[in-house]
Amino acid sequence: MVSSTIELLKEELPVNQESLVLSEDVKTGLVLVDIVNGFCTVGSGNLAPTQPDEQISGMVDESVKLARVFCEKKWPIFAFLDSHHPDIPEPPYPPHCIAGTNESKLVPALQWLENEPNATLRCKDCIDGFLGSIEKDGSNLFIDWVRTNQIKKILVVGICTDVCVLDFVCSTLSARNRGLLVPLEDVIVYSNGCATFDLPIHVANTMKDAIAHPQELMHHIGLYIAKGRGAKVVSEVSFGA
Repeated sequence: MVSSTIELLKEELPVNQESLVLSEDVKTGLVLVDIVNGFCTVGSGNLAPTQPDEQISGMVDESVKLARVFCEKKWPIFAFLDSHHPDIPEPPYPPHCIAGTNESKLVPALQWLENEPNATLRCKDCIDGFLGSIEKDGSNLFIDWVRTNQIKKILVVGICTDVCVLDFVCSTLSARNRGLLVPLEDVIVYSNGCATFDLPIHVANTMKDAIAHPQELMHHIGLYIAKGRGAKVVSEVSFGA
């Protein structure tokens, strides 16, 4: 019954996805959103999966593959790491990804990025990475990264599709439309490189103030809203000659 309802909703809210071929001709940057232990590694905190999760594991695998190729080609990478001060809450979420703990570190399969010269890592203490890139002097590290590298396309992967990924994508699209991100043209979301969490209704009903969050449906809705805001959504990524 649940799966048939989701399929019906997908028919009513279709997300038409393209195939993306990246080439040297157009400067492209890879953006990794919150692929940290606190969201991806089983048992690593309040918001980590409690058991192996196929969608999250697939997202990590695809993100690692892309990061490897971008580094081989010396193309720019920007990685957000959710990182919170223990005394500053982020309602409605419980404490998570506390700065200095293993939760706020990149997953083991991506920790090598810390030593890559073409990778920029940014710890953020809010859902929206675009806002989390604002420095005390008012400058924005993400905007500077786009301008410095003269990036025309960004390819976005990470977690959660409908939360941190979506908020970052929407803010970036608004900033692009305001002319703050010249020469950026396209914001591209790779569906298989994104994932979200699963909180079935029967579990949510046992928790105070929790709301249900069916994984497959919310992943689809995140992609649907991103596309509606102007992002491109792709199901395949390959590299041209």
